[in-house]
Amino acid sequence: MAVIQKHGKSSSPDLVCHKENVAPDKIGAPGCHKKRPEAHSNWPRPVARIWTVVLLLGTCLLYCARVAMPICAVSMAEKFNWTKRESGMVLGSFFWGYCFTQVFGGYVSDRVGGEKVLLLSAAAWGSMTAFTPILAHLCSQPIFSMTLARFLMGLLQGVHYPSLASLCSQKVVESERGFLMSTVGSGSYLGTLVIGGVGSLMLDLYGWESVFYVSGILSVLWAYCMWKYLLKGEGPIITLESLGNGGTQPKLNKRHWARLLKQPAVCAVIVTHLCTASTFFTLLSWLPTFFKDTFPDAKGWVFNVIPWLVAIPSSLFSGCLSDHLISQGFDTASVRKLMQFFSMGVSSVFTVLLCGNTTFSWAVAFVSATMGLTTFSHSGVSLNVQDLAPSCAGALFGIMNTCGAFSGVLMVYFSGYLIEATGSWASMFALITTVNLMGLFTFLAFAEARRVDIDSGRVRHHSIHI
Repeated sequence: MAVIQKHGKSSSPDLVCHKENVAPDKIGAPGCHKKRPEAHSNWPRPVARIWTVVLLLGTCLLYCARVAMPICAVSMAEKFNWTKRESGMVLGSFFWGYCFTQVFGGYVSDRVGGEKVLLLSAAAWGSMTAFTPILAHLCSQPIFSMTLARFLMGLLQGVHYPSLASLCSQKVVESERGFLMSTVGSGSYLGTLVIGGVGSLMLDLYGWESVFYVSGILSVLWAYCMWKYLLKGEGPIITLESLGNGGTQPKLNKRHWARLLKQPAVCAVIVTHLCTASTFFTLLSWLPTFFKDTFPDAKGWVFNVIPWLVAIPSSLFSGCLSDHLISQGFDTASVRKLMQFFSMGVSSVFTVLLCGNTTFSWAVAFVSATMGLTTFSHSGVSLNVQDLAPSCAGALFGIMNTCGAFSGVLMVYFSGYLIEATGSWASMFALITTVNLMGLFTFLAFAEARRVDIDSGRVRHHSIHI
């Protein structure tokens, strides 16, 4: 029987309990005094809706620019006489750059504001995308210039999601974060669909260069519009003084970070996100090969498009459901666990079904259900980091994403080894299920929603059984 807790009326959002003689850097200390005020104000709902649409478009363009190279890789390999190994080196270089700026991007966003980091990075990776064909033609060794360009793209795009997490924790009220993050998260699926359809058409009609030019210019135009109309032309200047003074959030010292990372709830979100990212990267990498090997006569557009069409409304629904439950007074931690249960628990049921002999139609249905349910994590573990540590949500999300990216590439390689060693796709799906369940049990056992980056108060609850 599931238990979802609802906040008692006696709890107060304005007061938390501390001992007055306890130092302010103690985490979870008991006692009683007023909570220190936040150094930021939340967006009104109309403003939050505008930002949601803008960030959705930004994430869509982020993936258009990111997937432009994989879309054009075959044509570029023919043009520049690349081998499979050289093509793999170019494509893989993005990952290494992507890992290195996650924590840095989150840290800077916590200090000066996520909107500034998003603006500067979008202008930079958009320009890099637009200049990619020029670099390829000007350099005598395109393999080196393209490898460097992809590495820089990874560096510049690595700050995007940590900045989103930081911005959301600073500007969006708790009961509306699920909708914003799930909507913005669906931009990744929308961008993959757009570049896969429109990009492939442009590739055939105008050549591979056009894919980079259009996606890059649109990204720069998006950054300009955000600067002009949302930031009102305010200069996105990030100075060393603003980083040192703390900007929008109080700065955490090393002792704070040491204690923060020892919190069971914080360790739980890192482990759970690591498991979620690993299984998602594995499915993303191997599903096209699975369908081609198992159903060689099937049409590629079916299994490359339908799962993403399912993922978009599923992501939006999870955000609306999460916010609705919280607005009705249900305990935030219980809602986050429920969302993660759908993401890792229920989705694993459909993953297990792929281990047996299925028809093509059922395989597409199972994969679509798996990918759709996986998006519920946007309202689960991805938001839980903002519940736990809004003052450093960007940096903490960067740590989570770095761990997830490294573990993801390792699991992709290990899955390939399993498939080759066993000669069966069931081994990969069994591995995905096992990792998912490990992450789910960790999250259900240790996840919380109380703040642990500052002294937290004791909030009384009573249980409602459903």
